[in-house]
Amino acid sequence: MTSSKITIAEYLLIRLKQIGVDHLFGVPGDFVLGFFNQVLNSEVKYVGTCNELNAAYAADGYARIRGIGAFATTFGVGELSAINGVAGAYAERVPVVVVTGSPATINFCTRPLLHHTLGDYQIPLRMYEKITAASTQLASGAIAPDEIDRVLSACLYYQQPVYISIPSDVVMMKCNRPGAFSFPVHAPSDPDALDEAINETLAMLDNARRPVVIGGVELIRFKLQKEFAGLLDKTGFPFVTMMLGKTVLSEQHPQFIGLFEGDRSRDYVRERVESADCILQLGELMTDFNTGGFTTRLDDSKTISANIRTIRIKHHFFENVYLRDFILGLTAKLARRDVPTLEIQRAVEGCVHRHTERYRPDPQQALTVKRFFDRMSHFVENDSIVIAETGVSLFSAAEMLMPQGATFIGQTFYGSIGYTIGATLGAATAAPNRRVVLFVGDGAFQVTCQDLSTMIRYGHKPIIFLLNNDGYTIERVIVDRPYNDIQPWLYHKLVEVFGGGLGLDVHTEGELEDALDKAATADSLVFIEIHTGRLDCPEALRIAGRSMAQINQLV
Repeated sequence: MTSSKITIAEYLLIRLKQIGVDHLFGVPGDFVLGFFNQVLNSEVKYVGTCNELNAAYAADGYARIRGIGAFATTFGVGELSAINGVAGAYAERVPVVVVTGSPATINFCTRPLLHHTLGDYQIPLRMYEKITAASTQLASGAIAPDEIDRVLSACLYYQQPVYISIPSDVVMMKCNRPGAFSFPVHAPSDPDALDEAINETLAMLDNARRPVVIGGVELIRFKLQKEFAGLLDKTGFPFVTMMLGKTVLSEQHPQFIGLFEGDRSRDYVRERVESADCILQLGELMTDFNTGGFTTRLDDSKTISANIRTIRIKHHFFENVYLRDFILGLTAKLARRDVPTLEIQRAVEGCVHRHTERYRPDPQQALTVKRFFDRMSHFVENDSIVIAETGVSLFSAAEMLMPQGATFIGQTFYGSIGYTIGATLGAATAAPNRRVVLFVGDGAFQVTCQDLSTMIRYGHKPIIFLLNNDGYTIERVIVDRPYNDIQPWLYHKLVEVFGGGLGLDVHTEGELEDALDKAATADSLVFIEIHTGRLDCPEALRIAGRSMAQINQLV
């Protein structure tokens, strides 16, 4: 007979499993070992990473595929090593559960000078409070269940990280076994504000001859893609995405016209958006990278900006209007337009993205960044997960037209260099049956490279393209100085050092074809080192560099 009493650690693990966490990333340390012993006896699988920062990045990448992720570390030294990864998840609205194994509760009162502590035992909690939607330190079996449920509900409701500290003496305390988890539901919209926002939007759209829709990242985070697709199907309106919202819907969609990033956009996309007589922006964050360095030039008098709980129409603001309600309300009342009148040049048909351009390799020609990504546009398969590191990789891969079912991941807002190694581990763990393709620069790889070994350890088989351009190119396009130099490595040989996988070295277009042929038949992780020129990068990155130089008064 199943006991009605379980440990607090068991309660937390059952709840994590119920909300979609099948894997827990982490690094051991003495204060968290008791909790880890409980993990090993649970239905949640432990995935050990080489460091805590990559554990946080892995949980982030996992959450972007599965809807939520989690990692655990020890108190102080472990959790503070991970804090940058959690900050990125907070900025980009990714739901990650942070579990810290902390000293026994008595120590929080007496404050002995224990290892890994800071004298004031509350400092880590106070730091995490700034970058989480909710936090708690569990204290007893009487209150722990309610606290766990409160914090996990906040994680799902706000789609942001949360923090749970579990002292070593609390791990084995008893509490009641949980029932079904009550998933949070967004409060309904203020009906008067919703009706007014819909009516004002309808008036603008009905009078518009050339409307366009921007599909943003909040549609992804809050799982509103179905509602967004319904609006497009009903109206026939053309849509674009920005970098944060890339692949919110399939880029093969007949109404998708391309990636919009202000002055960095392809000419047709920029002109079509900026000349629109009504712009319906749904769930986007207008960050500098997203807007091409704030060069989008959207006319406020023609723009409706709808975010998760706020609508702005011209200069009117409507609070407590839930984005889902707004989209469904519009869909119900809008009529379908004749496609020819909307001037849609489909991305899949026009010369808007690299995928539409023919590629024929010149075997002896040295590879360039442009030619490499031209080839990659024909290499990425349907349903792939494409991950691109900040810098040359992100700005190049973002311009690729993604195939049916592909998911694009890039830390476009927070932009922490080194994010993608951990994120690739997380995504591969979350979706073992999907091909994961990573594009990463040599500088970023050196920051977090250790967990390439973790991918090998757990049998993951991503294809990793390392762009070796001899240093931090994203910084060089801002200002080219010796601090952007790094020690050159024989990167493709690291798979031998780490104990498995296929490593290949590529300098020419012919060698790239040979490498891709070998990758197609490999039953292991594939690591392909691509050599390009030191300052070879897309024009969009050069423009971004000039913008950042001006912002930071470097020119």
